[in-house]
Amino acid sequence: MNDETLLLTTDNRGVARITLNRPAVRNAFDEEMLSALCDMIGALNANEAIRVIVITGAGEGFCAGADVNMMRHHAEAEDPQHRDDTRRLAHLLRAIYESNKPVVARVNGAAFGGGVGLVAACDIAVACETSAFSLSEVRLGVIPAVISPFVVRAIGPRQARRYFITGERFKAPTALAMGLVHVSAQAGQLDEAVDAIIDNLLLGGPNAQTAAKGLIRTVAYQPINNTIIEETAGLISKIRVTKEAKEGFTSFLEKRQPAWVKKKDDEH
Repeated sequence: MNDETLLLTTDNRGVARITLNRPAVRNAFDEEMLSALCDMIGALNANEAIRVIVITGAGEGFCAGADVNMMRHHAEAEDPQHRDDTRRLAHLLRAIYESNKPVVARVNGAAFGGGVGLVAACDIAVACETSAFSLSEVRLGVIPAVISPFVVRAIGPRQARRYFITGERFKAPTALAMGLVHVSAQAGQLDEAVDAIIDNLLLGGPNAQTAAKGLIRTVAYQPINNTIIEETAGLISKIRVTKEAKEGFTSFLEKRQPAWVKKKDDEH
């Protein structure tokens, strides 16, 4: 599937790769891209054949956040659509964050502002070590409001206090240290690092992965008390009697791959 702002390929294993395709502006979001990406994520989430979603950028950049010209237009015109666009970005990030599929950010270059929010909303982020990051909104006289719930969850409030206020740039090794990315790959090894993550994701049961993502949202920052103990005990009791779990146990005992593991074929 191709259009002016997004490219989509899939392979027979169910790996969908979305490429933000506005390289002339470092893949900054405009209204068209936000709408198209919202629709695409929704369609992929609803597609049972899709196992993993990968998001990357065309050219040398990952995503420069919101298009500055779009933001200036809304500000100067006091355009009521501006709030609709910011809501659209918020709904997009939430759809990625709560996706029932694992979502991987392939950070091939600079990620600024909303681009950092996009990285933070993904489950796993792999970045080229030369990639630059910046929460640069304050340098434009604004704040990273819409992306803040996702970024603060990724890097914590202490790091957010620094980078939200300074707007300074940092590279992938720093992003790795603060928890924004999981892997900082050497130049020329980004795809190898992303493929290793995908290979590991495809070994897991798809329903179990969806449940595992929900489990994290349930238990994160909660006190370990009788309520959480009973809730988690109930979760495992339900999932281990599912068809997928039975196949997992059987394939392990029979020393074979479970039925959900497929060999890689060409993308289309």
